[in-house]
Amino acid sequence: MVILVLNCGSSSIKYQVIDMKSASSKLLAKGLVERIGLPEGDLTHKPVGKEPFELHRPIPDHTTGIQLVMEALTDAGHGVIRSLDEVKAVGHRVAHGGEFFPQSCLVDDDTKQKILSLCQIAPLHNPASLEGIRAIEQVLPGVPQVTVFDTSFHQTIPAVNFMFALPYEYYEKYRVRKYGFHGTSHKFVAREGAKLAGLDFDRAKIITCHIGNGGSVTAVLNGKSFDTSMGFSPLDGLVMGTRCGQVDASAITFIGEKEGLSFAQLDTMMNKKSGVLGLTGISSDMRDIDRAYNEGNPRAILARDMYYGRIKKFIGQYAAEMGGVDLIVFTGGVGENSCEMREAVCSGLEFMGVHFDKNANAGTRGVDKMLSAPDSKVKVAVVPTNEELVIATDTYNLVK
Repeated sequence: MVILVLNCGSSSIKYQVIDMKSASSKLLAKGLVERIGLPEGDLTHKPVGKEPFELHRPIPDHTTGIQLVMEALTDAGHGVIRSLDEVKAVGHRVAHGGEFFPQSCLVDDDTKQKILSLCQIAPLHNPASLEGIRAIEQVLPGVPQVTVFDTSFHQTIPAVNFMFALPYEYYEKYRVRKYGFHGTSHKFVAREGAKLAGLDFDRAKIITCHIGNGGSVTAVLNGKSFDTSMGFSPLDGLVMGTRCGQVDASAITFIGEKEGLSFAQLDTMMNKKSGVLGLTGISSDMRDIDRAYNEGNPRAILARDMYYGRIKKFIGQYAAEMGGVDLIVFTGGVGENSCEMREAVCSGLEFMGVHFDKNANAGTRGVDKMLSAPDSKVKVAVVPTNEELVIATDTYNLVK
């Protein structure tokens, strides 16, 4: 069964075409659309057994990006299927399932309506996922679609970690609580990282760092999510591309009162105008921040130091919560490719038992690899995430 997996992020679309069978899977192609909404967008298409294809042009929105993906998949030269009729199912990564979706499910009108109802608390991702679902309905009418939710893995977080110290009535009335995100990625890399490090996944204390344009850190205790940095929405926690992350709520109400901003305008400010973009005024892309950092731009230096420092703070917090840590795993676009970030975050963690191998880290990009010295009490690894394989597996099982 040929399955197309779409993973629509806030400024990117990762995709894979996978031929799924009951006991195996075969990757046909994968690719990435990135820098969506920026002046120059990129499409990188990698068909198995053929030369990669790249396209550089403005990509204003996710619909345009998906259209470019479809053209690449069926191209006579670098395509992997003769026509879109060969695609028998489509799986989507969806950020927020609230308490509606403890598991993956087939897409119907009720599914779409519930995803839409959660856009208010996942304003960068849920609309992108819905856009992907609707685009597929037009391009591949009648083909079954499945949604896999970022929030599902975090349903094991105990109440002491998912509740906020707000009046309890707001949880009862509106289910205001921590949900957590990137769950598919955290689960995958924690399990793969444990294999790489020779640990028993179900008996280990693991901290996974999914670092990209959006980012989160998760404490995985004995195979289950125990705490995570994102909260009620993907806004909380780390400094991100355009999100402020953890912030004193009174600072927001103060700004709103002084500037005469509505709740909607404050939400836009925190989600789309903050993070490293807001701090630097340059870009939401860490590659651009890195260039400005190397040029000595003081605001870029501040932004990158804050970005790295917040990751380190959560690692320390979660090590304390779990009573120690056996393994730290880096993944995500920045986590997999930024040697500088991994070294900066692990520097100073020697007191915890981290013996980071700078030589192993240098030049390591996008591969499974141990980054700690053999004598390190706390192991460190980089593991490229493969949310798409998890999504394809759930899609295959539900459609089959």
